[in-house]
Amino acid sequence: MADETPQGPLSDIRVLEMGQLLAGPFCGQLLGDFGAEVIKCEPPGVGDPMRQWGREKPHGKSLWWPVVARNKRSVTINLRTPEGQQMVRDLIKDTDILIENFRPGTMERWNLGYEALSAINPGLIMVRVTGFGQTGPYASRAGYGAIGEAMGGLRYVVGDPSTQPSRMGISIGDELAAVHACMGALMALHARHRTGKGQIVDSAIYEAVLNMMESLVTEFDVAGYVRERTGAILPNVSPSNVFDTADGKLLLIAANQDTVFKRLAEAMGRPELAEDDRYATHSARGRHQQELDDLINDWTRTIPLAELEARMNEHGVPCGLIYKAEDMIADPHFQAREALVDVEHPDFGKIKMQNVAPRLSDTPGAVRHVGPELGEANDYVYGELLGLDADRRAALKDAGVI
Repeated sequence: MADETPQGPLSDIRVLEMGQLLAGPFCGQLLGDFGAEVIKCEPPGVGDPMRQWGREKPHGKSLWWPVVARNKRSVTINLRTPEGQQMVRDLIKDTDILIENFRPGTMERWNLGYEALSAINPGLIMVRVTGFGQTGPYASRAGYGAIGEAMGGLRYVVGDPSTQPSRMGISIGDELAAVHACMGALMALHARHRTGKGQIVDSAIYEAVLNMMESLVTEFDVAGYVRERTGAILPNVSPSNVFDTADGKLLLIAANQDTVFKRLAEAMGRPELAEDDRYATHSARGRHQQELDDLINDWTRTIPLAELEARMNEHGVPCGLIYKAEDMIADPHFQAREALVDVEHPDFGKIKMQNVAPRLSDTPGAVRHVGPELGEANDYVYGELLGLDADRRAALKDAGVI
């Protein structure tokens, strides 16, 4: 077993992670990053499907699993058996947070609902991540992240207006639900310090997406305005766009504030633009957005990327390259802050992945190890924590319980 030394602000917290794929497990990853002991429950023999998802190496090992399951312990347990359900109840006695992302009612059918578990451990916090939440007419529906992104309003506003709604290049709906679930778990922990009681954290994917939609609903409710897909720009916010360079590359320049636009005009050698009635104010630039973007693009495409970026930084104009993974790995700022870390993998050697965020000055989190092998912690959890001897563990394994 890799380093399991407790560190981080949650090093005294034990988490039991159930469910699979991404929304629940990413919540577990976040808690584990900051020191929580995360015990991940997986079906015997097969494990979490995330062990197979994502782009794979020729030898068939997932490169997503080492990230989303990092800092966790894996145990195998068949939750559909009475014996497996009893083992969960035994573990719950000393568990602070239970994460599950099954359809509503599943845990109750297994006699593992909050009412039953909180009777064993009144301080238990149960984090429930689903597509539509635990209540309401859609609660029982299957709800993947993509559906939550669509119904939460995100898909409609993402992409070019000439195409069908686009998806993000990542599973943003699941991950937003996980972030909200983690935030809810931490708030529930804080409340437990005052009351001594646990509670349910109900994180619905569509609501997590909806929570990020700014004033979209209010704009329609009050003004009848419907946000549409706008591609690389925000309507009436200019300049804030991706611009071409002389060497065929791209640079995002955001100079929509009056003082910043003045600095951009100076960098262009066109200080008079900041005094032009068409561009002097935020509102005026918004009315002439396409015209101004075209004017800036005509200038940027005459300058190589490195020179253009240097000039923007020299004049205090926010800009950013459109990074791919190789750019992140090579970037000196990423390196200086250790935004990416090398972690030992049993098959691949050292592999790179994103470090823990956010950064805490006194009790930082850490990536202690990659995602574990299936059932790697069975002896620890069932032997040391539950006190089952080797013969009993072998019998449970033979019976398909673990």
